[in-house]
Amino acid sequence: MNIYSVGFHSVYDSSYSVSREVGDGHFILIVTKSRAVFEFGDVTSAYPAGTAVLYGGGNLRSYRADSEPFVCDWIDFDSRNERDFFDSLELRLNQPVRISDCDFISGLIRNISSEFYSISSRRVNMLDNLMKTLLMKLSETGVRRDTAQVSSEPHYSSLIDLRSKIYRNPQLKWNVDSMAADVNMSRSYFQHLYSEVFGVSCMTDVINGKIEKAKEILSETNCTISQVASMCGYDNEEHFMRQFKKIVGTTPTRYRKNR
Repeated sequence: MNIYSVGFHSVYDSSYSVSREVGDGHFILIVTKSRAVFEFGDVTSAYPAGTAVLYGGGNLRSYRADSEPFVCDWIDFDSRNERDFFDSLELRLNQPVRISDCDFISGLIRNISSEFYSISSRRVNMLDNLMKTLLMKLSETGVRRDTAQVSSEPHYSSLIDLRSKIYRNPQLKWNVDSMAADVNMSRSYFQHLYSEVFGVSCMTDVINGKIEKAKEILSETNCTISQVASMCGYDNEEHFMRQFKKIVGTTPTRYRKNR
């Protein structure tokens, strides 16, 4: 594999927009970490974080931020030296696909980025092995020609808005009934659709939103652990600490010290 450039957790402002053709023989992988609007032919739709698009075949890549900073991982590469291997993976090109293990994929791209800019004597071999691992993982987790495309059905924008509310307001007492009512859906249909679109249950996402907010407060303020717990919607400090450690892998106090 030949890598031309790579970016890990690249952040662009809310006016960011790209519309240009992929170079002949090149592939460009985009993995979103924020909402984004993609254009494919005559269809323009918004997609959530955790969407991957592998551009290739000289096609136009056209996408933009969706009213918020655009965050993504990306790699520009070719596979001319490994064409048989690449073809065997049957990767889906020029279509958005929601990936099921975004953290693992992002971690691989982070390692590729670190190695790409290193001066290690084993740099070329390491990059080749990492790229093969990444592409195989993409094939396993959804970016295949036989997998379903990310939904852009009518309820999509309302679910995006709801998820944004959840993450902006972790202190609220979110429950399944109130969330379903927010988007005018039945309880069972809402739970099914939320999991299908975002790859996580609605209540698990509520907890994720609380923990992400807690990490932000711990990193940027001197608030006590009790205050952080309250600001994130926890009535019980001990419950907050147990949940934080379970998800993050360390206590809130140690997390703050390590920032």
